[in-house]
Amino acid sequence: MSTEKGASVGVIGLGIIGSRIATALREKGWQVNAWNRTPGQNQNVLESPLKVAQVSNHIQIFVRDGEALLQVIETMEPGLSEEHIIINHATVSPQHTEEANAKIQSSGASFLDCPFTGSRDAAAGGLLNYYVGGDENVLERVRPLLESSSNSITYLGQVGAATVLKIATNMISATTVAILAEALSVCKNGGVDLDKMPEAMKVNACASGLSNMKLPTMLDGNYEPHFSLKNMLKDANLGLSIAERAGIDLPVLKSAAQTMMAQMNEGNENEDYSVVYRNFKGH
Repeated sequence: MSTEKGASVGVIGLGIIGSRIATALREKGWQVNAWNRTPGQNQNVLESPLKVAQVSNHIQIFVRDGEALLQVIETMEPGLSEEHIIINHATVSPQHTEEANAKIQSSGASFLDCPFTGSRDAAAGGLLNYYVGGDENVLERVRPLLESSSNSITYLGQVGAATVLKIATNMISATTVAILAEALSVCKNGGVDLDKMPEAMKVNACASGLSNMKLPTMLDGNYEPHFSLKNMLKDANLGLSIAERAGIDLPVLKSAAQTMMAQMNEGNENEDYSVVYRNFKGH
Protein backbone atom coordinates (compact mmCIF):
# COMPACT_ATOMS: atom_id res chain seq x y z
CA MET A 1 0.00 0.00 0.00
CA SER A 2 2.71 2.47 -1.05
CA THR A 3 2.12 5.61 -3.10
CA GLU A 4 3.62 4.11 -6.25
CA LYS A 5 1.14 4.04 -9.11
CA GLY A 6 -0.84 0.84 -9.08
CA ALA A 7 -1.03 0.94 -5.30
CA SER A 8 -4.27 0.99 -3.33
CA VAL A 9 -5.62 4.40 -2.32
CA GLY A 10 -8.84 5.42 -0.63
CA VAL A 11 -11.31 8.05 -1.83
CA ILE A 12 -14.12 9.02 0.53
CA GLY A 13 -16.93 11.19 -0.85
CA LEU A 14 -18.11 10.72 -4.44
CA GLY A 15 -19.78 14.05 -5.16
CA ILE A 16 -18.99 16.39 -8.05
CA ILE A 17 -15.27 16.43 -7.23
CA GLY A 18 -14.56 13.14 -5.47
CA SER A 19 -16.21 10.98 -8.12
CA ARG A 20 -14.13 12.60 -10.84
CA ILE A 21 -10.91 12.31 -8.86
CA ALA A 22 -11.59 8.61 -8.27
CA THR A 23 -12.03 8.12 -12.01
CA ALA A 24 -8.93 10.16 -12.84
CA LEU A 25 -6.84 8.11 -10.40
CA ARG A 26 -8.07 4.82 -11.86
CA GLU A 27 -7.21 6.05 -15.35
CA LYS A 28 -3.67 6.75 -14.13
CA GLY A 29 -3.19 3.27 -12.74
CA TRP A 30 -4.21 3.55 -9.10
CA GLN A 31 -6.40 0.95 -7.42
CA VAL A 32 -9.14 3.04 -5.81
CA ASN A 33 -11.16 1.90 -2.80
CA ALA A 34 -14.09 4.27 -2.36
CA TRP A 35 -16.93 5.00 0.03
CA ASN A 36 -19.76 7.51 -0.28
CA ARG A 37 -21.95 8.96 2.46
CA THR A 38 -25.05 8.86 0.22
CA PRO A 39 -25.91 5.20 -0.43
CA GLY A 40 -26.95 3.91 -3.83
CA GLN A 41 -25.18 6.49 -5.97
CA ASN A 42 -22.29 4.18 -6.82
CA GLN A 43 -22.27 0.41 -6.61
CA ASN A 44 -18.48 0.05 -6.66
CA VAL A 45 -17.93 1.18 -3.09
CA LEU A 46 -16.93 -0.37 0.19
CA GLU A 47 -19.36 -0.53 3.08
CA SER A 48 -17.69 1.99 5.41
CA PRO A 49 -14.74 4.36 5.88
CA LEU A 50 -13.27 1.74 8.23
CA LYS A 51 -13.20 -0.78 5.38
CA VAL A 52 -11.42 1.79 3.23
CA ALA A 53 -8.81 2.33 5.95
CA GLN A 54 -8.26 -1.41 6.25
CA VAL A 55 -7.19 -1.72 2.60
CA SER A 56 -5.69 1.73 1.90
CA ASN A 57 -3.01 3.52 3.89
CA HIS A 58 -3.43 6.81 2.06
CA ILE A 59 -6.94 8.22 1.96
CA GLN A 60 -8.32 11.33 0.26
CA ILE A 61 -11.51 12.79 1.74
CA PHE A 62 -13.95 14.87 -0.32
CA VAL A 63 -16.95 15.36 1.99
CA ARG A 64 -19.00 18.55 2.23
CA ASP A 65 -18.42 19.95 5.72
CA GLY A 66 -16.71 19.66 9.08
CA GLU A 67 -19.35 17.48 10.70
CA ALA A 68 -19.11 14.96 7.88
CA LEU A 69 -15.31 15.01 8.09
CA LEU A 70 -15.30 14.26 11.81
CA GLN A 71 -17.88 11.49 11.39
CA VAL A 72 -15.72 9.83 8.74
CA ILE A 73 -12.62 10.05 10.93
CA GLU A 74 -14.46 8.65 13.95
CA THR A 75 -15.56 5.65 11.87
CA MET A 76 -12.04 5.10 10.52
CA GLU A 77 -10.18 5.51 13.82
CA PRO A 78 -10.15 1.83 14.90
CA GLY A 79 -8.40 0.91 11.63
CA LEU A 80 -5.76 3.64 11.61
CA SER A 81 -2.06 3.13 12.24
CA GLU A 82 1.22 5.03 11.83
CA GLU A 83 1.25 3.88 8.20
CA HIS A 84 -1.88 5.90 7.39
CA ILE A 85 -1.96 9.39 5.91
CA ILE A 86 -5.38 11.05 5.87
CA ILE A 87 -5.71 13.90 3.38
CA ASN A 88 -8.67 16.21 3.91
CA HIS A 89 -9.79 18.08 0.78
CA ALA A 90 -13.06 19.41 2.21
CA THR A 91 -13.20 23.14 2.94
CA VAL A 92 -14.11 23.27 6.62
CA SER A 93 -13.60 25.66 9.50
CA PRO A 94 -10.16 26.07 11.11
CA GLN A 95 -11.67 24.61 14.28
CA HIS A 96 -12.85 21.46 12.49
CA THR A 97 -9.47 21.20 10.78
CA GLU A 98 -7.65 21.28 14.12
CA GLU A 99 -10.07 18.77 15.65
CA ALA A 100 -9.64 16.41 12.71
CA ASN A 101 -5.86 16.71 12.96
CA ALA A 102 -5.93 15.99 16.69
CA LYS A 103 -8.06 12.86 16.21
CA ILE A 104 -5.83 11.53 13.46
CA GLN A 105 -2.62 12.27 15.38
CA SER A 106 -3.96 10.52 18.50
CA SER A 107 -4.48 7.37 16.43
CA GLY A 108 -0.83 7.42 15.36
CA ALA A 109 -1.66 8.33 11.76
CA SER A 110 -0.69 11.52 9.90
CA PHE A 111 -2.96 14.28 8.62
CA LEU A 112 -2.73 16.80 5.80
CA ASP A 113 -4.95 19.84 5.46
CA CYS A 114 -5.34 19.89 1.67
CA PRO A 115 -8.19 21.96 0.16
CA PHE A 116 -8.08 22.68 -3.55
CA THR A 117 -8.97 25.17 -6.20
CA GLY A 118 -10.46 24.00 -9.47
CA SER A 119 -14.00 22.84 -10.06
CA ARG A 120 -15.78 20.01 -11.89
CA ASP A 121 -13.86 20.06 -15.18
CA ALA A 122 -10.46 20.40 -13.49
CA ALA A 123 -11.29 17.40 -11.30
CA ALA A 124 -12.31 15.36 -14.34
CA GLY A 125 -8.96 16.12 -15.93
CA GLY A 126 -7.02 15.40 -12.75
CA LEU A 127 -5.96 19.05 -12.70
CA LEU A 128 -6.90 20.38 -9.29
CA ASN A 129 -4.58 22.81 -7.54
CA TYR A 130 -3.87 21.68 -4.00
CA TYR A 131 -3.04 23.92 -1.02
CA VAL A 132 -1.33 21.83 1.67
CA GLY A 133 -0.82 22.34 5.41
CA GLY A 134 0.98 19.83 7.62
CA ASP A 135 4.31 18.09 8.00
CA GLU A 136 6.32 18.55 4.80
CA ASN A 137 7.81 15.06 5.15
CA VAL A 138 4.30 13.62 5.18
CA LEU A 139 3.49 15.59 2.04
CA GLU A 140 6.50 14.09 0.28
CA ARG A 141 5.28 10.59 1.11
CA VAL A 142 2.02 11.21 -0.77
CA ARG A 143 3.26 13.61 -3.42
CA PRO A 144 3.02 11.00 -6.24
CA LEU A 145 -0.63 10.42 -5.29
CA LEU A 146 -1.48 14.14 -5.19
CA GLU A 147 0.39 14.78 -8.44
CA SER A 148 -1.84 12.20 -10.13
CA SER A 149 -4.90 14.44 -9.65
CA SER A 150 -3.39 17.92 -9.69
CA ASN A 151 -1.93 20.68 -11.78
CA SER A 152 -0.01 22.19 -8.84
CA ILE A 153 0.75 21.65 -5.16
CA THR A 154 1.40 24.68 -2.93
CA TYR A 155 2.89 23.91 0.48
CA LEU A 156 1.81 26.43 3.13
CA GLY A 157 3.26 25.15 6.38
CA GLN A 158 1.29 24.15 9.47
CA VAL A 159 -2.07 22.42 9.50
CA GLY A 160 -4.81 25.02 9.14
CA ALA A 161 -2.94 27.46 6.92
CA ALA A 162 -4.27 25.83 3.75
CA THR A 163 -7.83 25.94 5.06
CA VAL A 164 -7.64 29.68 5.79
CA LEU A 165 -6.15 30.43 2.38
CA LYS A 166 -8.81 28.40 0.59
CA ILE A 167 -11.59 30.20 2.44
CA ALA A 168 -9.97 33.53 1.54
CA THR A 169 -9.77 32.68 -2.16
CA ASN A 170 -13.42 31.62 -2.16
CA MET A 171 -14.28 34.97 -0.58
CA ILE A 172 -12.81 36.58 -3.69
CA SER A 173 -14.72 34.24 -6.01
CA ALA A 174 -18.05 34.79 -4.24
CA THR A 175 -17.79 38.57 -4.28
CA THR A 176 -16.49 38.68 -7.87
CA VAL A 177 -19.49 36.77 -9.21
CA ALA A 178 -21.91 38.79 -7.07
CA ILE A 179 -20.66 42.11 -8.47
CA LEU A 180 -20.54 40.66 -12.00
CA ALA A 181 -24.26 39.87 -11.69
CA GLU A 182 -24.94 43.44 -10.53
CA ALA A 183 -22.86 44.91 -13.37
CA LEU A 184 -24.72 42.85 -15.96
CA SER A 185 -28.04 44.06 -14.58
CA VAL A 186 -26.93 47.69 -14.72
CA CYS A 187 -25.71 47.23 -18.30
CA LYS A 188 -28.95 45.60 -19.44
CA ASN A 189 -31.05 48.33 -17.90
CA GLY A 190 -28.74 50.94 -19.44
CA GLY A 191 -29.31 49.67 -22.98
CA VAL A 192 -26.03 47.79 -23.42
CA ASP A 193 -26.02 44.81 -25.81
CA LEU A 194 -25.00 42.07 -23.38
CA ASP A 195 -23.66 39.92 -26.22
CA LYS A 196 -20.86 42.48 -26.45
CA MET A 197 -19.88 42.04 -22.82
CA PRO A 198 -17.33 39.22 -23.28
CA GLU A 199 -15.53 41.23 -25.98
CA ALA A 200 -15.60 44.39 -23.89
CA MET A 201 -14.46 42.63 -20.73
CA LYS A 202 -11.58 40.89 -22.46
CA VAL A 203 -9.63 44.14 -22.89
CA ASN A 204 -10.52 45.54 -19.46
CA ALA A 205 -8.27 45.30 -16.43
CA CYS A 206 -11.17 43.97 -14.35
CA ALA A 207 -11.30 40.76 -16.41
CA SER A 208 -10.12 37.57 -14.71
CA GLY A 209 -10.07 33.86 -15.29
CA LEU A 210 -13.21 33.62 -13.15
CA SER A 211 -15.15 36.36 -14.96
CA ASN A 212 -14.11 34.92 -18.34
CA MET A 213 -15.47 31.53 -17.25
CA LYS A 214 -18.71 32.69 -15.61
CA LEU A 215 -19.77 35.52 -17.93
CA PRO A 216 -20.79 33.32 -20.91
CA THR A 217 -22.78 30.88 -18.78
CA MET A 218 -24.52 33.68 -16.89
CA LEU A 219 -25.51 35.31 -20.17
CA ASP A 220 -26.85 31.95 -21.41
CA GLY A 221 -28.72 31.32 -18.15
CA ASN A 222 -26.75 28.09 -17.73
CA TYR A 223 -26.26 27.31 -14.04
CA GLU A 224 -25.12 23.70 -14.30
CA PRO A 225 -23.02 23.34 -11.15
CA HIS A 226 -19.26 23.60 -11.37
CA PHE A 227 -19.31 24.79 -7.76
CA SER A 228 -22.67 24.75 -6.04
CA LEU A 229 -24.38 27.73 -4.45
CA LYS A 230 -24.79 25.90 -1.12
CA ASN A 231 -21.07 25.16 -0.94
CA MET A 232 -20.00 28.69 -1.85
CA LEU A 233 -22.36 30.12 0.77
CA LYS A 234 -20.93 27.65 3.31
CA ASP A 235 -17.42 28.89 2.55
CA ALA A 236 -18.48 32.54 2.68
CA ASN A 237 -19.97 31.92 6.11
CA LEU A 238 -16.71 30.28 7.20
CA GLY A 239 -14.91 33.47 6.17
CA LEU A 240 -17.37 35.58 8.11
CA SER A 241 -16.90 33.36 11.16
CA ILE A 242 -13.11 33.69 11.03
CA ALA A 243 -13.47 37.46 10.73
CA GLU A 244 -15.92 37.66 13.62
CA ARG A 245 -13.52 35.78 15.89
CA ALA A 246 -10.77 38.22 14.90
CA GLY A 247 -12.95 41.31 15.34
CA ILE A 248 -12.82 42.13 11.62
CA ASP A 249 -15.83 43.45 9.70
CA LEU A 250 -16.28 42.16 6.13
CA PRO A 251 -19.08 44.25 4.59
CA VAL A 252 -18.41 43.13 1.00
CA LEU A 253 -18.53 39.43 1.88
CA LYS A 254 -21.64 39.98 4.01
CA SER A 255 -23.36 41.51 1.00
CA ALA A 256 -22.34 38.61 -1.24
CA ALA A 257 -23.61 36.13 1.35
CA GLN A 258 -26.98 37.89 1.45
CA THR A 259 -27.09 37.77 -2.35
CA MET A 260 -26.46 34.03 -2.29
CA MET A 261 -28.98 33.48 0.51
CA ALA A 262 -31.69 35.05 -1.66
CA GLN A 263 -31.18 32.29 -4.23
CA MET A 264 -30.94 29.61 -1.55
CA ASN A 265 -34.41 30.72 -0.48
CA GLU A 266 -35.55 30.22 -4.07
CA GLY A 267 -34.50 26.55 -3.86
CA ASN A 268 -31.43 26.88 -6.07
CA GLU A 269 -28.88 25.54 -3.61
CA ASN A 270 -27.59 22.90 -6.04
CA GLU A 271 -27.17 25.28 -8.98
CA ASP A 272 -23.84 26.92 -9.75
CA TYR A 273 -23.23 29.88 -7.45
CA SER A 274 -23.40 32.22 -10.45
CA VAL A 275 -27.17 31.68 -10.18
CA VAL A 276 -27.13 34.90 -8.11
CA TYR A 277 -27.74 36.61 -11.47
CA ARG A 278 -31.33 35.41 -11.09
CA ASN A 279 -31.77 37.92 -8.29
CA PHE A 280 -32.37 40.42 -11.09
CA LYS A 281 -35.74 39.84 -12.74
CA GLY A 282 -35.62 38.26 -16.17
CA HIS A 283 -32.26 36.55 -15.72
